[in-house]
Amino acid sequence: MTDYRNLEQRLSDTLNLQRRPVAITFRETPLVGVPQFTGTEPSGCSFWRLAAGGSTFYTIPSDHYNCAIGSYTHNIPLPPERAQELDQTLTFMTGIGYVRMEEIPAIPRLPQTPQVVIYAPLCDTPLDPDVVLFAGRPGRLMLLQEAAMRAGVGAQVPSLARPTCMAVSAALASGVVASTGCIGNRIYTDLGEDELYMMVPGKDLARVADEVQTIAEANTKLSEYHRGRRQALATE
Repeated sequence: MTDYRNLEQRLSDTLNLQRRPVAITFRETPLVGVPQFTGTEPSGCSFWRLAAGGSTFYTIPSDHYNCAIGSYTHNIPLPPERAQELDQTLTFMTGIGYVRMEEIPAIPRLPQTPQVVIYAPLCDTPLDPDVVLFAGRPGRLMLLQEAAMRAGVGAQVPSLARPTCMAVSAALASGVVASTGCIGNRIYTDLGEDELYMMVPGKDLARVADEVQTIAEANTKLSEYHRGRRQALATE
């Protein structure tokens, strides 16, 4: 298996990450040695916060029921007694002008229901992850996106917005994607107003990481180049 501890260290150093990358892995069954999540959280993205904080664990579908939107993007059907919560949430969101109902069918979803989702800091992932999410300041994650383009795995889709959790599905289907996040995610994960997300398919992570240093060094040289041009040509 890939040395994810080394990979996390390299990426964190080069990108100056203040938050740990989170590995997400979808499975049909639990993995021996990985503890099951206990307790409750208000959303699926809350598990990102726990993993970024250093915890490794797995969830089952019922752990995601508290967020009807997150359950929808993860293709997790709500139980009959709670099935109305999706319509109630969407009615509320459309009623306040947050989203239009006709937008819903275009939201990316996982192709099938995951019976187990493993969350871990990237360095501690027990398996090759399906998606790795990065949270950070735009100027640093810009380098990650440019590295993905150089590696040929950048998604040919625009940056995504609400709901943030759909970016996981989109990355699996399309490649490295950026997400500006949503207000619910920012509250549940403590994401700052000056931060956003980049989602990288696990299968492409090593290729992207191999290009990050080249891109970072190129940006340093370009910074000097553009500063010189501004100093020479700007007249204000």
